[in-house]
Amino acid sequence: MKYFPHIFMLILLQFSCKQSTLQKEEASKQVSYASEEQIMIESDPQKQAYFGETHVHTSSSMDAFIGGNRLTPEDAYRFARGEEVLVNGSMHRLKRPLDFCAISDHAEYLGETFTLMNQGSPGYDDPVARQMREADNYEDAMALFVKYVITPARTGGSSHPDFYQGKASTMSGWRKNINATEKYYEPGKFTTFHAFEWTSAPNAGNLHRNVIFRDTILPEIPFSANESRDPQKLWAWMQQQIDLGSTLLAIPHNSNGSKGMMFPEVDIEGKPITQAYATMRQNMEPVIEMMQIKGNSEVHPDFWPNDEFADFELAYSIQDYSGRKFEKRNYIRYGLERGLKYEEDLGVNPFKYGFVGGTDNHNGTPGNVEEDNYGVGSHGYADQTALNRTNQVIDGWATAYDINPGSLTGVWAQSNTREAIWDAIKKRETFATSGPRIKVRLFGGYGYGNNYKDHSFIEDGYAKGVPMGGDLKKVNGKTPQFIVWAIKDPIGPGLDRIQIIKGWMEKGKMKEKIYNVAVSDKRQIKDDGSVDPLDAAIDLKTGDFNKAKGSNELQTVWTDPDFEASQKAFYYARVLQIPTARWNLYDEIRSGVKFPESSAKTIIERAWTSPIWYQAN
Repeated sequence: MKYFPHIFMLILLQFSCKQSTLQKEEASKQVSYASEEQIMIESDPQKQAYFGETHVHTSSSMDAFIGGNRLTPEDAYRFARGEEVLVNGSMHRLKRPLDFCAISDHAEYLGETFTLMNQGSPGYDDPVARQMREADNYEDAMALFVKYVITPARTGGSSHPDFYQGKASTMSGWRKNINATEKYYEPGKFTTFHAFEWTSAPNAGNLHRNVIFRDTILPEIPFSANESRDPQKLWAWMQQQIDLGSTLLAIPHNSNGSKGMMFPEVDIEGKPITQAYATMRQNMEPVIEMMQIKGNSEVHPDFWPNDEFADFELAYSIQDYSGRKFEKRNYIRYGLERGLKYEEDLGVNPFKYGFVGGTDNHNGTPGNVEEDNYGVGSHGYADQTALNRTNQVIDGWATAYDINPGSLTGVWAQSNTREAIWDAIKKRETFATSGPRIKVRLFGGYGYGNNYKDHSFIEDGYAKGVPMGGDLKKVNGKTPQFIVWAIKDPIGPGLDRIQIIKGWMEKGKMKEKIYNVAVSDKRQIKDDGSVDPLDAAIDLKTGDFNKAKGSNELQTVWTDPDFEASQKAFYYARVLQIPTARWNLYDEIRSGVKFPESSAKTIIERAWTSPIWYQAN
């Protein structure tokens, strides 16, 4: 496949059908950011797994700047590529570079941060701007953060401090991010995406979305929560951009902190969910962030007591701040099930989500997810040292010892280019991992073999069915089969098992079941579906994991023993790794600090595939 260089075309944001003269002039400007030489890019029709990050903040996010972050978008891309950078006074680098990255700075503050970082610009010497630049400790930074970020964002007031210089400064800040994103795009080697975060938090309930663009047809400025905190207004703005030639999608995150609003019964104005709402949401939001620094949003043991692996990185202390409480409708598995009910009632599933992962790292260090490489933390002064991490609070969200380094997005794409990776996300051929680079594939179809050797299942997977993220149509008289395959992280421990989680509607009620489908170490799946636990303890003195237990690779072809042809259902795979040391154990070993006894010292890392939806009609 040949890659033809992009021509950057600035398409201005418009809120009416008629463009202004200025908009017409700007829309006609073209700037080339790529060489005129055609670049040959390797393309694999069976697709490769690429790992990346779609949720990270640099000094262009005002909350990150106040917290001590001085890494620019350029610095963040260099870090993602594997270069060493200065983070909170320490040199730091990834253990392995990423394949792709999107810098998602808050749209609400791009103008302020441009002013803060550009000496001589109007507003630079404002007293509040000076305070933000000069804050050099946790207490001062938190006071400024609460006053100028948290309070206005959660009360509906203006998020702009007095030194904000208006739309022109926002345009300059946005252009700064655009320039960095173009500079570091290297098709076939490292992919960058133009992106921003829309940071809506009505009544402190998290409705945040990251907006990711496929190419360089971009708005004049991004849409922020200052314009509206209503997701439907964001989707309407996105449709305007599509009408102007842009290609973009939104990714919700932190449903665990959404106060029941991420998978709602009514919209933000209290009106019942309609077919139009469901259609727009499904079109604009194909995937959802499964996990990030502020917690895992799959399930919670209080509401899924029969899921033996539900108690995983739940950031319990988020309930101590902003009136957040755990409830079942905050979690993605509930959203998937509720989506089936909406489809039954409305004909459209508004929560038809594939899975991605991210960090929400505010240090400008995308993909810094390894537990043993977390020495600089994730949120500036709040958790920059091991001692800080024993007791301080992360941005009014959770105690530092309760959060985690974040997760990664995996995509199956034909090449490492914007088009291929974005298209894979749009089609939901994605998986999320809690940090390790576990690779996993899931296919659903008919007529699969029973014992594939090597990777011969891939051709059949596509030819006779659909990959994860797809719709599997009903075939009368046939029961679908599912091919699932996973391989461990090359530098990590072995895999414990693969599970398939099924959700379905039965007589108008949401149902679900978890199946163990492939297990390691010659264990057997019992008649009741259970599996004996694997004794693979880690060394608490060194943090070393067990190198003798677990499988390098697991694969099976599975048929649902409870299949009913008339029931719509979703199926997704969850891959579980054998236990490893959690980051706080490494802090205790290396720095001699002590964390609360309630802090887990080990974790069971995992990966989740996007679902396959069985269509019963």
